[in-house]
Amino acid sequence: IQSAENPKQIYDMYGFPQELYEVVYPAKGDSNLTKEVQKLLGNSVSINDTWGIDHGMWTVLVHMFPDASIPVVQLSINKHLSPKEAYQLGTKLQSLRDEGYLIMGSGNIVHNLRRIEWDSPSGTSATIEFDQYISKAVLENDIDAIVNYTRHPQASYAAPTPDHYLPLIYIMGASESAKPTVFNQTYNLGSLSMTGFIFEDAE
Repeated sequence: IQSAENPKQIYDMYGFPQELYEVVYPAKGDSNLTKEVQKLLGNSVSINDTWGIDHGMWTVLVHMFPDASIPVVQLSINKHLSPKEAYQLGTKLQSLRDEGYLIMGSGNIVHNLRRIEWDSPSGTSATIEFDQYISKAVLENDIDAIVNYTRHPQASYAAPTPDHYLPLIYIMGASESAKPTVFNQTYNLGSLSMTGFIFEDAE
C-alpha cells in the first residue's frame, strides 16, 4: 500500500498512442487511509512507495475525477494469494465503506491482448459467454462461481493471467452487504470486456 503524500504516476503499459503517456493525474495520498488499511489488514500489507498509481487507477480516475479532487491510496494485488484468500482479504476492508471511502477495483472480466481482433467492434463468442457468466454471478452474489472462475471452459481464454480479473474478487469481498448493478456491459476488439459494476448499500 502507498503512504506517499504525492504518489508517483506510473505509465506501466506498452505500445499505446503517445497521447496516453502525456496524461498527467496529480493525485494526492491520504495518510489516514493508509493507516486504516494497515490496521485492518495487519501483516497482510506493507508500505511500498517505489511503485505509484498505475494505469489501472489513473486512467479511470482521470474521467471520474478529472480535477484530482479526491485523495487516492492504491493497494496492490498480492500475486501469492489464491482467489479465495483474495476474497477473504477484501472482506476485511468492508468497514471502510461504512466510513464513506470509495473502494474501486480496476480490471477486466475478459482481458486477452494476445487474442485481440483489431477490426472487431464487439466481443467474440467466448468473451461474451464468460463475461455474461461472471456478470450473472456478481448480480446473484454467487461467490463460488466468481472465486472458482477457472472452472469455466472459457476461463483460460478470458483470463490467461489473473491480474486483470482479481480486482473483482477483492471488491466482491469488500462489498459483501452491498447491492450490485451493471454500470456498463460492452465488448471491444474481440477479447476485451469492459463490464463495470456499482455496489451500493441497500436502502
